[in-house]
Amino acid sequence: MIRYRGRKKVLDKVKEFDAFPKVPEEYVDSTPVGGTFSIITFFMIMWLVYSEVSYFLDSNLVFKFIPDTDFDEKLRINIDITVAMPCSNLGADILDSTSQSVFGFGELQEEDTWFELSQEQQDAFDAIKYINSYLRQEYHSIWQLLWKKGHGSVRATIPPRKVEPKRRPDACRLHGVLTLNKVAGNFHITAGKSLHLPRGHIHLNMLFDDTPQNFSHRIHRFSFGSPANGIIYPLEGDERITNDESILYQYFVEVVPTDVDTTFESIRTFQYSVKELERPISHSRGSHGVPGIFFKYDMAALKVKVYQERENLLQFMLRLFSVIGGIYVIVGFINTIALCLRTSFIRKAAPSVYNRLSENSEITKTNPLLLSQDLGYSKVDLVRQ
Repeated sequence: MIRYRGRKKVLDKVKEFDAFPKVPEEYVDSTPVGGTFSIITFFMIMWLVYSEVSYFLDSNLVFKFIPDTDFDEKLRINIDITVAMPCSNLGADILDSTSQSVFGFGELQEEDTWFELSQEQQDAFDAIKYINSYLRQEYHSIWQLLWKKGHGSVRATIPPRKVEPKRRPDACRLHGVLTLNKVAGNFHITAGKSLHLPRGHIHLNMLFDDTPQNFSHRIHRFSFGSPANGIIYPLEGDERITNDESILYQYFVEVVPTDVDTTFESIRTFQYSVKELERPISHSRGSHGVPGIFFKYDMAALKVKVYQERENLLQFMLRLFSVIGGIYVIVGFINTIALCLRTSFIRKAAPSVYNRLSENSEITKTNPLLLSQDLGYSKVDLVRQ
């Protein structure tokens, strides 16, 4: 008994610190206005909870620059280019700063074709060119969609030709994958086949001085590494048409290693930026050089690391509770104002109704037993409740 009394005394002391007092139900007055605001509050809270949970599950993308220390990593280049010259008159090679033999990089496949596309192929290429152009121009507006929703760049895939022209092929399609050293280099397409030497190679373009040259070209694919969501390849879908037989196209490519770790993929790849230059070759006018298509690429010293970062769970819970509590308090305040305005309106518009409601309210609050009798409750039932 002593322990019980002591425990009850402790519980009574603890009860005095109750910061959440309970109001008896008989003193609670429910009104249609309060019920309406309760329904509105419920739906507002559900909508805000859904928004907060969606925001919590939707992570933030973080782009971090770190030094690139993977010097022994290989660089894979994906190429698919159509040049408006027969394959017998073209040569494609790569030179890099290590002076390694080009035989170690791989070999591109040469396929005789026609530079003029069929109507179906032209429509497909124009659509891809337009989409990639839009992605490059509006990248800052849609980059989250590309990275978070798993939408990658549009690859220039041309359907096969259904009907072949009744003339000899006048173009060459160069496509394949080359594995390069991760250093600066120069991929070029010029007239004449190349002759490989111990310290490099030379192109026998002097044999084609009397042959018409046309370096109009269409780039279906030009990328480094594996394709990844969110990365736009600027040169894919590019097309250059010229009537000049001696013109030099130069693309200065800055390759940036990129490590991607998102919900959809975890991959090590590369992205690049490019600057373009074209000029006619005329030795008599002082514009020297070799006609052709040159891709001069260089590696960036920094690497981009892309990863997703979510908010702390404790911060999410605190913000969620503050939103719910804030809505509840604000709507309660609005409910009080609405009830005051309703009471004032009834008192002025219908005094008799106001007096009758006031009398019923006072009787109920001062003598709950009367309310119980009206509702069919007994005194014993009230005591039990």
